[in-house]
Amino acid sequence: MIKLLRKIHWVYCLLCLSLIFILFWPFYYWFTRHPRYYGILNKFRTVHSFTAAALSGIFFNFEFEKALDKNQTYIFCANHTSNLDIIIFCVLASGRYHFMGKEELMKNPLLGIFFTTIDIAVSRASKISSFRAFKKAGDNLESGMSLIIFPEGKIDNAYPPVLQDFKSGPFRLAIEKNIPIVPVSITNIWKIMWDDGSKYGTRPGIVDVYVHEPILTSILAVENDEVLKNDVYNKINSKLV
Repeated sequence: MIKLLRKIHWVYCLLCLSLIFILFWPFYYWFTRHPRYYGILNKFRTVHSFTAAALSGIFFNFEFEKALDKNQTYIFCANHTSNLDIIIFCVLASGRYHFMGKEELMKNPLLGIFFTTIDIAVSRASKISSFRAFKKAGDNLESGMSLIIFPEGKIDNAYPPVLQDFKSGPFRLAIEKNIPIVPVSITNIWKIMWDDGSKYGTRPGIVDVYVHEPILTSILAVENDEVLKNDVYNKINSKLV
């Protein structure tokens, strides 16, 4: 019975996301036409994400180790266990921000319009694609757009989830561009929706998100990217165990 209810809730969640997307589509289409509109576009993404989650009975409890500067450009790094992770950051981040994710998202009916415009799609199997993606991300950071990335690179098959090894790209980028990194621990989202929700369904609940103090990179050399990567990994993992 519980499994059936979770499946029904999953369908309801998708319905909420889809209906609001259809309602917002004309605005999404217009505001993805040019980067000067990306700040407004993200306001719509925030409203879309919060409203769809609230209608589904899903709410977010953010705990900040230190308040973030709304005028500062950041690289947000988080663990990745659910498609809802994107919604969390649409609520958490502010201003001009963008995601980096797998190239399959370009064909996603809800996310495709973003991953062909504001967001960056990357092929995990192609070094050239990865180079181009991080080059574009670096240019965006220099223009004041924060980057949201999940350094595990994918949602792993482990259930319950275990934090997987991180890719080095975002940490080298943070040092090269002198951008602070914000580690984020999303502690229990997998209990509400794991992966895309198709296997175990979803349920209402409160998602606990711990936002660690930003790590400054100005004093680090590029050769310290592994040290930075391990530091971020340990901070994120400290709230998951």
